[in-house]
Amino acid sequence: MLETQLISAAEAGDTDKVKSLLQQGASIETRDASGATALLVATHENRVDAARALIEAGADVNAKDKIQDSPYLYAGARGHLEIMKLTLAHGADLKSTNRYGGTALIPAAERGHVETVKALIEAGVDINHVNRLGWTTLLEAIILGTGGEKHTEIVRLLIKAGADVNLADGEGVSPLSHARQRGYGSIETLLVDAGAR
Repeated sequence: MLETQLISAAEAGDTDKVKSLLQQGASIETRDASGATALLVATHENRVDAARALIEAGADVNAKDKIQDSPYLYAGARGHLEIMKLTLAHGADLKSTNRYGGTALIPAAERGHVETVKALIEAGVDINHVNRLGWTTLLEAIILGTGGEKHTEIVRLLIKAGADVNLADGEGVSPLSHARQRGYGSIETLLVDAGAR
């Protein structure tokens, strides 16, 4: 079946085969057992050229699988920068959220993907969005980050972009308290300088 071949070609990053199958009439929004489209499968493997071919042929960058991942959200979370930029240029829904109720920016920050965070901030993703855990991007970068250079830079970028440094978690614990508890001195300094209490 053309559709099964399309998913396999996308996963393998076989761009010529992807294009050929689309020309033969393979349905671009076909899904595998997990609900992933060919574009999401290509995104999982960071197959940039195959993803570009699918996006340029009209693949939906916001189509979600059974666990609420879309090509846009997954590329953001994993720091697959080139694919994410392609999704942004082709109608990524900046308000769409993952299974934790978080935007693409939250996991990108948590995982230390500095360039991805920059691109998402520039695209206009809501910096102060609160996910189901009661965490903002800033909180997640501190709580789940390492306190190292990348996470410190991400905190700096978030503050510069207007993150609310006093927006506490669901328990009322502030970003500054979280940074202090973890001994993240450079992040603490950035927060204090930005007026964190």
